[in-house]
Amino acid sequence: MIQVVYDGTYEGWLTAVFDIYQFKFNDVTFGTEDRPSTSLFTGTHTVITDQQKASRVLNGLKAKLTTEGLLRLYRTFLSEVDQSEEIMLQFVLHVFDSKVNIEGDFGNSNVWNLRKAARIVKRESYRMKAFVRFKLTKDELYYALIEPDCNVLPLIKSHFRSRYADQRWLIYDAKRKYGIYYDLETVSTVQLHFHDTKGTAADLTEICDEQEDFFQELWRRYFSSTNIEARKNVKLHLQHMPRRYWKNLIEKNGQ
Repeated sequence: MIQVVYDGTYEGWLTAVFDIYQFKFNDVTFGTEDRPSTSLFTGTHTVITDQQKASRVLNGLKAKLTTEGLLRLYRTFLSEVDQSEEIMLQFVLHVFDSKVNIEGDFGNSNVWNLRKAARIVKRESYRMKAFVRFKLTKDELYYALIEPDCNVLPLIKSHFRSRYADQRWLIYDAKRKYGIYYDLETVSTVQLHFHDTKGTAADLTEICDEQEDFFQELWRRYFSSTNIEARKNVKLHLQHMPRRYWKNLIEKNGQ
């Protein structure tokens, strides 16, 4: 068994696929630079990300997959489900080995597993678009904390750039320790350093605008006033707004 170690980026993974074909590796498992394998029985191949190699693999996939099929592959990369990279590799091998489009070949477990993983990410990205709640800092930066199940920031940045084009904002993934920052011109990936791992929310709260509490209270009252107690359906509510998101929702503060 060969462990292929890459830098954790999508371009790095595509480069890894190129190397796997070039060196004719079989029985491959993946690792990243910050997630090395503890196995003592695998050889290791270290991938150096190469944009030209990555583009060759991607162009080959574009010739054999639909736009949605390519997007499913990328979503699966962001899913962080168990063995997602291995599922993606087997899917790609199936794509290149077949003379016809294989996206509907649900008899193949890797095609089906890739579709399931991509669906999870798609659903999570929709939820984050709905559940992001911005707060205002003293220097007029709108920030929001999220902790999604999947790495969805790359999928939602264009939505927020379009919707909030006239204000500076930061959406920070507290689970993955990075965020996206919009400076009125471009969206950049950023990392923040807090006093400790539990201080993310506290550190940002310290720099909130003095009127922020007032507007948050207005929002909570509005949310409360629009609820109709007689039509309350807790099961349906939790289905659309799972409890794990509540701690970062202003209207759910304290619940």
